Amino acid sequence: MKVLKRILLLIVAVIAILLLIAVFTKKNYDVEREIVINQPKQMVFDYIKLLKNQNNYSKWAMMDPDMKKTYTGTDGTVGFISAWDSDKKDVGKGEQEIKKITEGERLDFELRFYKPFESTEQAYMTTEEVSPTQTKVKWGFNGHMGYPSNLMLLFMDFEKMIGDDLQTGLTRLKGVLEK
Repeated sequence: MKVLKRILLLIVAVIAILLLIAVFTKKNYDVEREIVINQPKQMVFDYIKLLKNQNNYSKWAMMDPDMKKTYTGTDGTVGFISAWDSDKKDVGKGEQEIKKITEGERLDFELRFYKPFESTEQAYMTTEEVSPTQTKVKWGFNGHMGYPSNLMLLFMDFEKMIGDDLQTGLTRLKGVLEK
């Protein structure tokens, strides 16, 4: 009986320590990747501001060719919503909405995930002229993990996981626009 009490006490102590660590662990993370595309800035921006075009370059949009996609509103305008629903656990169900457009410069959108977990995150894409025929595109993601889920930030490298997916998408975007 003493052994069982000690094991139980040890488990409670470990959980308490983890919860205490979570209080002091960051809750937000930011990931950004960039690429230079050999096309004029306005041409690049006009392409990326249409969320339907993400089907041609986003790693996430290509993970399930059979996913159900629906669209609400006018693509390339504030309020447009691109939604997806997949039976694949990696893809799940969610939507993204264009929240703000700074014409020729920046596209801000909100990602709302419903399955396999619920979360709302912010993302953006920017364009910057490098030369009249070259454009730097940045794709960023701002995430938040509430207490005590934020403990995962100590054990999982979200910068690498999300960053690799963003870079894959940007590389595909470059290929599409430079054809």
